[in-house]
Amino acid sequence: MNLVLSMAAFALAASLSPGPVNLVALGAGARHGFRASLRHVTGATVGFTVLLVLTGLGLQEILQRWPGLTDLVRWAGVAFLVYLAIRLAADDGRLSAGPEGTGPTLLAGAVMQWLNPKAWLAAVAGTGAYLSDGDPARVWLFAGIYFVICYLSVGSWAYAGAHLRRHLDSPARIRAFNRLMAALLAGSTLFLL
Repeated sequence: MNLVLSMAAFALAASLSPGPVNLVALGAGARHGFRASLRHVTGATVGFTVLLVLTGLGLQEILQRWPGLTDLVRWAGVAFLVYLAIRLAADDGRLSAGPEGTGPTLLAGAVMQWLNPKAWLAAVAGTGAYLSDGDPARVWLFAGIYFVICYLSVGSWAYAGAHLRRHLDSPARIRAFNRLMAALLAGSTLFLL
């Protein structure tokens, strides 16, 4: 039972803390509404869980053998986050046509996790801490715990964004919010460098 609680605490700390995926969930909730942002939440959760399982089942060994791959992933992730920050900063702030817009896709959420250096750090650190023996049963246990906690954590950011939506009632306020989110995304890339 202590192992499960420890895994859950790790998953909560890594999933709930601010990061690129959570900032996009917050922005998606604010811009498109909670329901539309759930595609991003689901995609990000599935994407991370797949990354965690693959890391636990041996991807970590490949990354240790070829450290250049780790650098490639980190730089691709930084480039992607800068791209997102630029798009957010350039957004015109127009409101969605209806009460709920389309929002980010499931695939975008999954890909974002695979390009998210924070996700790679969490997967490698979690694997090192809890899955060093490579036991597949333990990998699946950790993945199951992580899936639930990650979904609820990223979903809470989207929910918070949806509640901010009522305060973002004009293009000027949305532009200001988007620029703040862009600055936070850009700031997270500086930490990763």
